Amino acid sequence: MSMPNANGREIFYGEAIKEALAEELRRDPTVFMLGEDIAEAGTTFKVLNGLVDEFGKDRILDTPISEPGFTGLAVGAAMTGLRPVVDIMFGDFSGLILDQVANQAAKIHYMSGGKLKVPMVLRTTMGAGRRSAAQHSQSLQAWYSHIPGLKVIVPSTPYDAKGLMKSAIRDDNPVVILEDKMMYKTVKGYVPEEEYVVPIGVADIKREGSDITLIATSSMVYVALDAAKLLEEVGISAEVVDPRTLVPLDKQTLVESVKKTSRAIVIDEGYEQYGVTAELASVIADEAFYYLDAPVKRMGAMNVPIPFSPALEDLTIPNAKGVFEMAKSLCNK
Repeated sequence: MSMPNANGREIFYGEAIKEALAEELRRDPTVFMLGEDIAEAGTTFKVLNGLVDEFGKDRILDTPISEPGFTGLAVGAAMTGLRPVVDIMFGDFSGLILDQVANQAAKIHYMSGGKLKVPMVLRTTMGAGRRSAAQHSQSLQAWYSHIPGLKVIVPSTPYDAKGLMKSAIRDDNPVVILEDKMMYKTVKGYVPEEEYVVPIGVADIKREGSDITLIATSSMVYVALDAAKLLEEVGISAEVVDPRTLVPLDKQTLVESVKKTSRAIVIDEGYEQYGVTAELASVIADEAFYYLDAPVKRMGAMNVPIPFSPALEDLTIPNAKGVFEMAKSLCNK
């Protein structure tokens, strides 16, 4: 799978993340990484292969299976001048570290009257479709987005993944990056060899259109782009907007797109119930209400534990055909 891009080097999503980490480790000696099986194993998904060979075990730290322990260690390290990058193997394990992230990392700057900083990055995975069942397939970005003091990033392309990772590591605030595990070795795209960063809090229009806006996050961007191609065949021009970061949210880009098209569908792989789709839809309803020709619609994961059965699992995830049918209905086609 590849995004339309300028002529130049193309690499996989996972390669772009590794490249960003390596560049920041070289640039700043205070950056280090810690997590389960990240050194010799290069993580379960082999994204970090080779980093330990260049940077050694003092900066690429294998930890025990103790997410609360090493996340707490990272918070302390960040408070005292280092820039840790924490690797949580599956986003489903987020419940184990909520105290360290929500009550410590996110609040220390405020509770210290601005005297302390927590420049820490938390990397974890999201996404179903891997046949990993209920405890290894969830997309829990809404959990983190609900906590004041955290920045939350959900990159969809190799270009964005690299540029946003570099920005996150340089940020003086705790930043959570959720990477769709299904994209590491399947999504390929343009990534320049020269230095660049992508600013946190700026959305990106992946495809321009005039009849309906499809706001999509992470891997759902590709679902939206596929739906846009189907819609084009029936005479509907769909604009695809990728927020890229959920917190801070670039409301202006989302609202201006909907003001132009007068219709919107919000697509996110997290649970639809009390999820990201509801927050983004509310922004549109509040700030573009008088421009709407139809209700804002939402598409998220079905409100059930992710099944292990392939046939059932696929039913729980938004797909291009479903987006296509909903968009046609909104456009009265």
